[in-house]
Amino acid sequence: MAVGVLGERLRHDRFFQLGLLFVAAVVLAAIFAPWLAPHNPISGDLKNAYLVEPGTRFLLGTDTQGRDVLSRVLYGARLSLSVGLISQSVSVTLGVLLGLLAGYYGRWVDALVMRLADITLAFPTLLLLIAVAAAVKPSLPVVFVVIGIVGWAGMARLVRSQVLVLRHSEFVLAARALGARDRRVLLRHLLPNVRTQVIIAATLGIAGAIMAEAALSFVGLGAQPPTPSWGAMVADGRDLLRVAPWVSFAPGIAIGAAVLGFNLVGDTLREAYDPKLRSER
Repeated sequence: MAVGVLGERLRHDRFFQLGLLFVAAVVLAAIFAPWLAPHNPISGDLKNAYLVEPGTRFLLGTDTQGRDVLSRVLYGARLSLSVGLISQSVSVTLGVLLGLLAGYYGRWVDALVMRLADITLAFPTLLLLIAVAAAVKPSLPVVFVVIGIVGWAGMARLVRSQVLVLRHSEFVLAARALGARDRRVLLRHLLPNVRTQVIIAATLGIAGAIMAEAALSFVGLGAQPPTPSWGAMVADGRDLLRVAPWVSFAPGIAIGAAVLGFNLVGDTLREAYDPKLRSER
């Protein structure tokens, strides 16, 4: 399908527009948090402001330490977006590299990569994340790397399946017949033809990474206090749902909006580029 036709279709897709709206809100909150946040998100130095209900002074209320919830939600967007982008960079780098090698060379290379992927996918993702994160001192760099490494297997399988189809294509055979080296064939001929699928998978992966970081922070293995994290904020308010529900509701809604936004964008792109999905919709 021509790029112009795809662009026109996406421009009129309400789900895509809704997803972009949520994603744009998260991105803008992350970029402009220092200017949008009305109070310091870390220090609870607001006098007589413990568990204040949402109102004109504090739009989303305050938590048990007198910290402004709105400010912490805005700064939490920075952490969630950073985790999504950095962890997916790790997943894409490992997954694309190993997927290209497995699909192109086949035989023992394919068998080795796919067995490693099977082992990774055999464990529940959340349990594997918790196990790896618990094995080392919890910190943000650890969260970035752990989520990225755990997510490489799905990306590698996707790239491998595409390369298995493309490696016998005429343009690949012609390049090899002209003496092109394997590196050139992989980077100049195969990689551009799997780029679209990788971008779509990475977009969906950002949503999964945000959820993974929130889960790790919820159990205390992600961002450490007093760093604003949506997952940790939900955990802080879990015992206050009856008396101060806003402490958990605000970051919970932020998590839902961010994940929904990236999922809507990714799903719409996948449907737009896949004729079978378009016909079933």
